[in-house]
Amino acid sequence: MMDFENIPKIGNGSFTAVEIADILNIDYHQVHRWINIYWDGKIGKEYGYKYSWLTDGKRAVSFHTFVEFYIMMQFSEAGVKPKKVLDAHRELSKIFNTPFPFAKRKVLQNIHTDKKTIFFDFEGSNMTLDGSKQFNLNLIEQFFIKLDFNSDDLASKYYPLGKEKSILVDPERKFGQPVFKTHNTFPDILYNHYKAGDSLDYIAAIYELDKADVKDAIAYKTRKAA
Repeated sequence: MMDFENIPKIGNGSFTAVEIADILNIDYHQVHRWINIYWDGKIGKEYGYKYSWLTDGKRAVSFHTFVEFYIMMQFSEAGVKPKKVLDAHRELSKIFNTPFPFAKRKVLQNIHTDKKTIFFDFEGSNMTLDGSKQFNLNLIEQFFIKLDFNSDDLASKYYPLGKEKSILVDPERKFGQPVFKTHNTFPDILYNHYKAGDSLDYIAAIYELDKADVKDAIAYKTRKAA
């Protein structure tokens, strides 16, 4: 069995189900279900690895688990049975020697589909996941281009609005809570000023920020749920 530390570390980020749902702009109940049933349940038992911990009485996960959630959710939405997703996760974990294979660049780059069948194809390894619905590979491709990767080819940063915008999720900054590329201000703070009726120019001036940052904060906080 692989030996991975099972305690949260500074630099790994800390995300509750509510925070994951907010960052990914998806339904909270989907996140809660995967954290409780699959990560700490089935996947956690497989590796003897704790994928979540309690923070102020709420379950929280690391940045890499946060990234994996989105990928596994897309498989589930395509009708792939959870057991098949877990089997693929197990095999890919062995191949790449990591508990987070769905946060690995090579895995994300080598997901293919014929709409219903999902293929992983790289270096002599070929596995498939059969869904019951059409699989939207474009959603994973759009997610992939919003990620940065570290020297180990694991996801290291996520840009919720895309890399051309100023907001990012970096587990080494503010425990991974969304901030700006050039400063650690939270988008919520700027958006609350805007909701209170303050002008963009005023908000930018009092925080010594670019007006584009204020616009990005508003865009981030007013996204429509997927």
